[in-house]
Amino acid sequence: MAYPLFHELGPAQAPMVLSQADFARAFPSEGDYVEFKQGIPESKVAEAVAAFSNANGGVVLLGVNDTGRVTGIGSDGETQARIHRAVAAVRDPGRYELHVLQVEDRHVLALAVHRRREGFAQMHDGRLLIRRGAMNSALMGNELAVFVSGRALTRFEQTPVNTLIGAADPNLVTKLIETFGWGSEGTLARLFEGGLIDTPTERSPLTVAGALYLLPRPADVLGKAYIEIFRYRNPGEEYDSRIEFSGPADQQVGDATEHIMKELGSDIVILGLYRHELPRIPQPVLREALANAVAHRSYESARQSIRVEIHRDRVTIKSPGGLPEPVTIANMRQQNASRNATVIRILRAMRLAEDAGRGVDVMQDEMAAAMLNQPIFDTDGHHVEVVLPLGSAVSPPERAWLAEIERRGSIRPDDRLLLVHAARGELLTNTVARELLGVDSTHARASLGRLKAMGYVQQHGERGGATYSLAHELAPPPGLGLAQDDLRSLVIGLAKSAPITNESVRERTGLDRAAALRLLSELTNDGLLVRHGSRRGTFYTLAEK
Repeated sequence: MAYPLFHELGPAQAPMVLSQADFARAFPSEGDYVEFKQGIPESKVAEAVAAFSNANGGVVLLGVNDTGRVTGIGSDGETQARIHRAVAAVRDPGRYELHVLQVEDRHVLALAVHRRREGFAQMHDGRLLIRRGAMNSALMGNELAVFVSGRALTRFEQTPVNTLIGAADPNLVTKLIETFGWGSEGTLARLFEGGLIDTPTERSPLTVAGALYLLPRPADVLGKAYIEIFRYRNPGEEYDSRIEFSGPADQQVGDATEHIMKELGSDIVILGLYRHELPRIPQPVLREALANAVAHRSYESARQSIRVEIHRDRVTIKSPGGLPEPVTIANMRQQNASRNATVIRILRAMRLAEDAGRGVDVMQDEMAAAMLNQPIFDTDGHHVEVVLPLGSAVSPPERAWLAEIERRGSIRPDDRLLLVHAARGELLTNTVARELLGVDSTHARASLGRLKAMGYVQQHGERGGATYSLAHELAPPPGLGLAQDDLRSLVIGLAKSAPITNESVRERTGLDRAAALRLLSELTNDGLLVRHGSRRGTFYTLAEK
């Protein structure tokens, strides 16, 4: 039969709105590639996911009864979260996507499951299911043995290398013993059980994972198993600095994190008696991004390193190898998988990486808490790239001001954003809050209510006509009230270290685009700055005396 809509081998363009008749033609019945579910019985959804993963993929249609009639289902975040949980109950499922399909006035959720390219999926109780017609059948006996032997996955990190355990650095072996609390006896057995040597003998070769942790320079055995960092001072120019971190895997993560943090520096803001150092990227975010790159890269790609680029407006971390199944860009916050399970396990034991499933959460949450732009994740199937923006719509003085305010009590990230806009002189309403936060009326009302209850904003009017402004007791951020001479001095100071743009001035001063342009034009006319380029490519340098 032909592959159905939403199947990875089905039609390239799948319509998201169908009539009942069109839906019936597209999905006439259950079969090799289609299963209907009226609700979300999580165990049954998990069985279908496992079976489709082990066969040729398929589509689970939720909100459809056994006869193929659309009954409808919710498409809200909690409903989708239940589906992600059902998939997470399967061990090593294939990649998947979740689509919202509208049929007449009802929603159907299409869970499109891809065939696993390597290895196989299992239920949490150990069953191995495969799709046969409209049934999810368990494999047994000889049939099971044949299937497993044909699909067995050997992780590359467990591959022995041409270097014996005798070449391991004794200090690095001791470090592992101390990390895991092993006793002084049975070290070889422990290393073997941990996947670091191929056999529990003194003549055993190291595995790839063993080379990464037990050799002073793993690249001598594994090729480009290191991190390269390139610094670019100006857009369009060649890099002006390159440094390589090629020690054991854990040292690569720690040393590269420290180096990049020093390169980026911090925004220094002094408010009254307090000096605030605001890292341009929170250290946990950078460390997690590097740990993920080291742990999940493909070490089979021996001619490629992990490449880090430091630009004026971003840090990019690019590692060889695509995302491991079942992770995709769309579901990476809900799903997790390890290409190199031993490598990441040791990084976690050394507290250099977050627990399973927490890495992306930590990166996104830490950036949000610091009022910085969110990380951007991308993949071309052969590499994974993480972009950490060096910017925010909230200026450093505003971020420092928020830190001062939070001495009175913690403020949620969404509430902070509303408070910043109130400090800029904006009059907040439920509509304004919804637009700023991208939430519904109930959540907007709750945010405004929390700020009011904490005494940070004051309410004017009642119910539908209520507006909110910054409480009189709170002074606005100093960056918004700097005298013109102070603003000029601040911008000249920025230009002394590197070329500046309208955007970089806005980020450091809190000015809007027009005000920043007026200030830059004024300094240019006064002979203090020199303008280069035009339109979006315009930048400014300090005038030579």
